[in-house]
Amino acid sequence: MEGLRKGVERPWRVLEFYSGIGGMRYSLMKAGVDAEVVEAFDINDVANDVYEQNFGHRPHQGNIQTLSAADLDSYEADAWLLSPPCQPYTRQGHQKGSSDARAFSFLKILELIPQSSRPPVMLFVENVVGFETSDTHKKMIAILRENHFCTQEFILSPLQFGVPYSRPRYFCLAKRIPVSFQNPLFNNKLLRTPGPIHGSSESTATIGEADSQAYWDKLQETCQPIKDFLESKNFTSEVVSEQCSMRGNVSESSNVIEEETGSVDHPLDQYIVPSSLVQRWGSAMDIVFPESRRCCCFTKSYFRYVKGTGSLLATAPGKMKDKTSSLSELQLRYFTPREVANLHSFPGKFQFPEHVSLRQRYALLGNSLSVGVVAPLFGYLFARPSDLFECITAHLS
Repeated sequence: MEGLRKGVERPWRVLEFYSGIGGMRYSLMKAGVDAEVVEAFDINDVANDVYEQNFGHRPHQGNIQTLSAADLDSYEADAWLLSPPCQPYTRQGHQKGSSDARAFSFLKILELIPQSSRPPVMLFVENVVGFETSDTHKKMIAILRENHFCTQEFILSPLQFGVPYSRPRYFCLAKRIPVSFQNPLFNNKLLRTPGPIHGSSESTATIGEADSQAYWDKLQETCQPIKDFLESKNFTSEVVSEQCSMRGNVSESSNVIEEETGSVDHPLDQYIVPSSLVQRWGSAMDIVFPESRRCCCFTKSYFRYVKGTGSLLATAPGKMKDKTSSLSELQLRYFTPREVANLHSFPGKFQFPEHVSLRQRYALLGNSLSVGVVAPLFGYLFARPSDLFECITAHLS
């Protein structure tokens, strides 16, 4: 990449909106992009505590709707990275799109592009599947087209990058003309495979093939086993069976677990799924084994609810390959926050401040992104074609 940077001494200057716990920044690092995050923005105080813990910089905390074009111009940023709230577009939500108040800040940032005297050269947007059919998406594309951006859009999952984690997400990569993508053949298209990211001149699969079960089954064969992402290869114990019956504070009216405070007798105790919940919700649980090569997406409600929030791990010695075992014999536990971070491809040095509660850790991870997917996207977005130097020179003048 350095060879493409002749005459450009400084790194990319990046603004990171909705910075959360730092997934975008870790993705830049993993991709090897020579970039400086000149400012990050997030309104969540606890997320900013985590970000500061890991990067030594506290994001700007406040409503980004108050930012003006002049404010953003002052950062002299080359790229804007955005991971706006997904609730207006989720299947479980009301799907209000642009009329949802949580979409306002994102639209405001987009509307600042034509007002800016120094608009970004590149833009990156991450959101849930469903965003691509929303009115917010329609408005985003219209603004980008009007301001001379070409786009390449993707719906991708970590499974397509060898990570045993089913978390499909929407991504938009945008470059302001005359800057171009390495594979301009895919300009203004929505792709469901990562072929162009890997340098292929083809998308490697049609939309129909990418939606087929056979395609995903084949992908799983290439993924690492879940055991490679666990905190310890010995994170299974006979003690689990003794403590399953001891786990208390379970709501009988729902699949909610009351968060416990205070010390625990054994490090596994707080991750055990109570037997009463297994009996009540077992048929709705997604259960995986250490040798499995796929687990479901962890949501921000993981550990608080057991239904539809993420996979549970079977830990019983001698039972993990016995398909006839009953649910109660499998000794189910939750994935730990560290393990969820591992499946998000966060580096081993990532850590939470001690004051962040267990439930807060799961919530923050559930709202984060997959570094294993975003890093190669950044490698593709920030690659420098031959016409880039002229554009950057003009951008800096």
